[in-house]
Amino acid sequence: MNILVVGRGGREHSLVMHLEKSSQVDKLYAAPGNGGMDKHATCVNINEMDIDGLVHFAKEAGIDLTIVGPEAPLNAGIADRFQEENLAVFAPTEKAALLEGSKSFAKDFMKKYEIPTAAYETFTDAEAAKRYIEQQGAPIVVKADGLAEGKGVIVAETKEQAIEAIDNMMIEKTFAEAGATIVIEEFLEGNEFSLMAFVHENNVFPMMPARDHKRAYDNDEGPNTGGMGAFAPVPDVTEDILTYTEKVVLQKAADSLMEEGRPFTGILYAGLMNTPKGPKVIEFNTRFGDPETQVVLPLMNNDLDQVILDVMAGKDPELEWKDEACVGVVVASAGYPGLYKKGAPIPVSEPTDYTFVVQAGTEKSKDGIVSNGGRVLLVGAVGENLDQAAQTAYDYLQIFNTTDAFFYRKDIGINKI
Repeated sequence: MNILVVGRGGREHSLVMHLEKSSQVDKLYAAPGNGGMDKHATCVNINEMDIDGLVHFAKEAGIDLTIVGPEAPLNAGIADRFQEENLAVFAPTEKAALLEGSKSFAKDFMKKYEIPTAAYETFTDAEAAKRYIEQQGAPIVVKADGLAEGKGVIVAETKEQAIEAIDNMMIEKTFAEAGATIVIEEFLEGNEFSLMAFVHENNVFPMMPARDHKRAYDNDEGPNTGGMGAFAPVPDVTEDILTYTEKVVLQKAADSLMEEGRPFTGILYAGLMNTPKGPKVIEFNTRFGDPETQVVLPLMNNDLDQVILDVMAGKDPELEWKDEACVGVVVASAGYPGLYKKGAPIPVSEPTDYTFVVQAGTEKSKDGIVSNGGRVLLVGAVGENLDQAAQTAYDYLQIFNTTDAFFYRKDIGINKI
């Protein structure tokens, strides 16, 4: 098979690392790829939003299967275009991807089909939103309706912080048109976890749960980011919790999308809060999570390409999981998620048998691999348990302690809540 992975981040690097292992894969391409992906795939210089260019390449290169990583091309209709050209693509259509593309659509969808989630209201007027904050008080959550690279969610601990978030989104246009509409919802107490599933229409095949830490600093402090690290499995997510989530969230969402005339093919991701009243959905994503993918796939025994082919053919992929744990820690540019510099040389050390490095915001230069983004790379490790995996990952990460160009959290997999 010839396979194309669309994207340039850590999630896509992880995908090509696992696809490379399959004996069925002949040629593996990444578009556009990053500084580390060319070790595993041929990188082609086509932007992920150049859908016509990607379609043309898929035809010219005889691509048998395209896997789309990032959310922006999904919401621009990349799956629809590939399907129009009779090209096999593992990705939801534009209508199905709206479940991630619009927070207000997702909330209305969950309300309609009784999928458990936080109470909410949607606003297009800043003054009305502020009056609602005054009525509801804090803590409270303010979300940009559209895609904002994981940064459009503000957990406001005071009314003043919530009003500042409204001004930033709706008046200052921090997230451009993504913040023209906002969703304000109740603050949920509990422990977060993520559950991804391979989905084709009514068929839902859940993966292992993971826990992603989105706050920039230790002890879940600081601003929200796209994710500063993750681990799997999650000790406090019991079989009963998983069974409930699979039935009442993932399966119900897939069935309801079919009912809406939005059949879903791809990865359905539920970000959840395990509250005293049971799991409630914080958000849906319609693609592989980042950084959850980087810690879940190393624990899967199956060939990733065969799983996807089986799912698309309506077959049970019979997922098998290692009885081990995986911890991944993101190394970010100093200043992220605010202003940061690019071009910093990245310390290099060969991974061991138990560690791996997934590159994200990197590029090649005459001086070697340098930073080219906020989240630069992820150092991961597999171990018999979370403590062992975390220790192994942090032993490797010491090479970054000699530079102030980067930072990373010190508690991923150690702080298990």
